Amino acid sequence: MVRMLSKLVFALFLAASAHAGDSDLRRMDTGDQAQGWEAVGRLELNGRGFCTGALIAPDLVLTAAHCLYDKSTGNRLRVDQIEFRAGWRNGRAEAYREVRRAVQHPDYVFRASKGAERVMNDLAVLELYHPIRNTRVVPFETTARLGRGSEVGVVSYAEDRAEAPSFQKMCTVLGEERGIYVMSCDVNYGSSGAPVFSFDHGQVRIVSVVSAKAHYENQPVALGVALNGPLEQLMAELRTRAKPVMRRLGQGGDKAGSGAKFVRVD
Repeated sequence: MVRMLSKLVFALFLAASAHAGDSDLRRMDTGDQAQGWEAVGRLELNGRGFCTGALIAPDLVLTAAHCLYDKSTGNRLRVDQIEFRAGWRNGRAEAYREVRRAVQHPDYVFRASKGAERVMNDLAVLELYHPIRNTRVVPFETTARLGRGSEVGVVSYAEDRAEAPSFQKMCTVLGEERGIYVMSCDVNYGSSGAPVFSFDHGQVRIVSVVSAKAHYENQPVALGVALNGPLEQLMAELRTRAKPVMRRLGQGGDKAGSGAKFVRVD
């Protein structure tokens, strides 16, 4: 493959519109249509926008790192400005959860000047205040690298289909370079952070998340981060931040003479 990323013409970040794809989108308006996909949900962002995310554990949501930023100011959103609505469909969700912590990949740069650099490591995990314990909402497993020609599917919300998830199966991985997949999937604003699924041997697993839209050889394409490596780093970062830090007070700081004191810093 000849430097696929160098041939990409990047559209507006977060995508504006896309009309081509390998198969039609199927909107899932009913419970029967959405069965098995309830762990995909809408991320409400400060009441002014939304992204898509998916549970990978009862208390962890996988999404794109750029969803954590206010696109007009470039500032990180506070966690109390983000809400996860699992299985959101026509005004109701299977569960509503506030976010306790949001951790983006340590190498992600929101203000990167080049399109490809803004997509690299565009991955985040949100820790919910309370796990979702619902038999209808089953977190998805993740898996590693895909190959060129692999068939994948995307479940997402978007500005033209915001009230129910839509499913597109049988879009194709056109190539991968520098940890970025180029896929023929249909995306739009709001699709950011949407899970990309593989279907090997009848098992549904998340293999990437939608980061942005571009054009490749005059065709609209979706871009997503390969999970192998970046997700491991992200989970390590999450575990590191979860550990309380014990800070030692200087010698002599203990007036009672009972030895050094340690202060827990969360």
